[in-house]
Amino acid sequence: MRPPLVARYRSQAALPRLVLACAAVAMVAAASVVLAVPAKADLKLCNTTPNRIGVALGYRDGTGVWITEGWWNLSGQTCETLYKGPLTNRFWYVHAVDYDGGGEWAGQSFLCTLDKAFVVKNAADCGRPGHNRTGFLEVDVKDATDWTIRLTDPNEGGAKK
Repeated sequence: MRPPLVARYRSQAALPRLVLACAAVAMVAAASVVLAVPAKADLKLCNTTPNRIGVALGYRDGTGVWITEGWWNLSGQTCETLYKGPLTNRFWYVHAVDYDGGGEWAGQSFLCTLDKAFVVKNAADCGRPGHNRTGFLEVDVKDATDWTIRLTDPNEGGAKK
């Protein structure tokens, strides 16, 4: 004779203990799933000004080729993820334009941008038609896998030129 597929409880007293035991197992399983989620690892940029800005990002891909991407449009007092995933480069490059107040956040590292939304591979060679040679700020994230860049108003000590 086969054993029954569903065991029957011998007493009603055992039922609350079984429910509690099942609840405890479920809570441990849920906690292990939550704790197993890897930490977020992204490159984010926060616009701490009241103005709308446009942002371009430069970096080397896994094969060493220069890539630039843009334009992210950020309202004042907002943040945006520019690169999703662990940061595999030590140096990242940012250029931003203040649409409302004029000016830009620029640096001495020159890469290519376009006037409209773009992704440029081999972005160190800006000789192609429509490509603009643009100064980017160098951001050293050292060995961090997650980083947030904060652009501030130049009147508050920001790097806007």
